[in-house]
Amino acid sequence: MAGETKNFGLRNWPPAPATRPFELTARQQKLVDMARAGLAEPFRGINFPGSSEGLVLPAATGASLAPVLKAARAFVASLDPTQRRTACLAIEDEAWRQWSNFHPWLMPRNGICLADLDHSQREAALALMRETMSEGGYRTVRDVMRLNEHALEITGKPDEYSEWYYWISIFGTPSRDEPWGWQIDGHHLNINCFVLGDQLVMTPILMGSEPVLARFGKYRGLRVFAAEEEQGHALMRALSAEARQQATIGTDLPWEVFAGAYNDNRHIEPGGIRYEDLPQEGRERLDALLATYIGYIRRGHSELRWAEAKRHLVDTQFAWIGPFDDTSPFYYRILSPVILVEFDHQPGIVFDNDKPSRDHIHTLVRTPNGKDYGKDLLRQHYLQWHANDHGSPTNTNHKS
Repeated sequence: MAGETKNFGLRNWPPAPATRPFELTARQQKLVDMARAGLAEPFRGINFPGSSEGLVLPAATGASLAPVLKAARAFVASLDPTQRRTACLAIEDEAWRQWSNFHPWLMPRNGICLADLDHSQREAALALMRETMSEGGYRTVRDVMRLNEHALEITGKPDEYSEWYYWISIFGTPSRDEPWGWQIDGHHLNINCFVLGDQLVMTPILMGSEPVLARFGKYRGLRVFAAEEEQGHALMRALSAEARQQATIGTDLPWEVFAGAYNDNRHIEPGGIRYEDLPQEGRERLDALLATYIGYIRRGHSELRWAEAKRHLVDTQFAWIGPFDDTSPFYYRILSPVILVEFDHQPGIVFDNDKPSRDHIHTLVRTPNGKDYGKDLLRQHYLQWHANDHGSPTNTNHKS
């Protein structure tokens, strides 16, 4: 069953041919090799020339995370001791960085699979996601999961696709004062959430779908990422021909978003058009586009995240890859010292098209400069803890 793939380490992955369900293709082996190489590097974070390494998150936000903490504790309490050992990991476990959008048997999954939980446990896991995200963000999560079920209807492959083939992990012990977090990991849905007191870092986030519209079946009519696609296209439409040319950094779409799985230290060369060079309508549309992605986060913290992004608009760039017309697939990127957004149309996996189409979308949100997974916030916490003589910052088992 899908849940049986959890808790493998990449050092021993992939399993021997006699114990794995398929032979790796050359492309799949390349992905495994890329994963090993990426995870072998110490975490530094997304970086680019001119990025502000010294940015510091505020000591407190004033926005309560009590509902998130309550939901996390309820989920952990719903698990039996064996399940708890599977789902609960140390705050600095390497599993933070092992998420991926790849085939469920291709890469290891950590945590416990939702398919292996009973109804009440599954609802407790969903409640944790619902409390952490906005209403719209949570709806997108559930729609991505439902469309993964639709992929099963299309392919007839129950070992690969299901609404519940997603693995959830709890890092650390959910606490009012000590660091903890959660992760959901699976096909087209990878969310990492770090919590410390009333501070929340919810990146990296990768969400996608193929197809993006269910044309038949159990979830007929369901569509995802319409706003992300239409708003990005509308931003380009608001530009003059000269400005579009300035925004365009390439013609051939990437095979994947640049800062996806195992690219935690990706170096990005800035390019495209700067915020200050956009016309007024273009600035308004970029604001709206950023707000859509930041709006995945729960109210209170999304406003704080938006205020942070606004402070760095002067250092923000919008870049486009591909043609600009009403039907062609495209890629776009928003890059600033405090947020990276990527949107990409992909070739088919569920379907057999080998060129990108608008029926397969990947989106990504990251926090540059070492702040993904709350890593910089955790570092600061340990430094303060050490300075206050409460213990060693290397003691990652300290829990309240």
